[in-house]
Amino acid sequence: EKRGRFLEAAWGEFTRVKFADASINQIVRSAGIPRGSFYQYFTDKEELFHYLLEDIQAQVVRVFSELLHKNAGDLFQLQIALYDDIICRGDQCPMLERCFRLLQINPGIDLQKLLGGMLQQEFPPELMEKIHLSSLTRQDTAYVRRVFLMTLGVLGRSIMDSLLQPERTAEIRLELEAQLDIIKYGCLRSSQTGPADT
Repeated sequence: EKRGRFLEAAWGEFTRVKFADASINQIVRSAGIPRGSFYQYFTDKEELFHYLLEDIQAQVVRVFSELLHKNAGDLFQLQIALYDDIICRGDQCPMLERCFRLLQINPGIDLQKLLGGMLQQEFPPELMEKIHLSSLTRQDTAYVRRVFLMTLGVLGRSIMDSLLQPERTAEIRLELEAQLDIIKYGCLRSSQTGPADT
């Protein structure tokens, strides 16, 4: 219960002000715990912030995994489903709200910092096993990861555009679908081929 209060207070602070302005004093005051309790778990606010980002990563993988299951492993439909859940249907997901709030108030933090290992060399096996691989040109992890990152980049930009211009939600969704189609089908005629190892 104490840990839950503390983490909620930390989220409250990090989504209220920029990371540089976040205060450990404010977090412990909001949580109603002594300052010394903070140092039993974390050495500084950087370590606490990193812990919260790891929590986001775990939750993102869970949400992606669930939506992949619902969408028969379609990597491209996953991004449309995420857009619909976040923007069109307005589903309230505290984790996603926190994620986008962090992006809004900390412009220097990008998706790589928020999603960490998923955007680096590792690709979560729980996602890999849910993706319908036979529909892709290649099925190796590195290739799937690259395709996933391209689709995620298009989704992230679409979501940020929709948050900034909510009156354009339907138009932005159509643009998202068009960009995903370009990734899905490519832009060269089938007689032209690219490098085999990219």
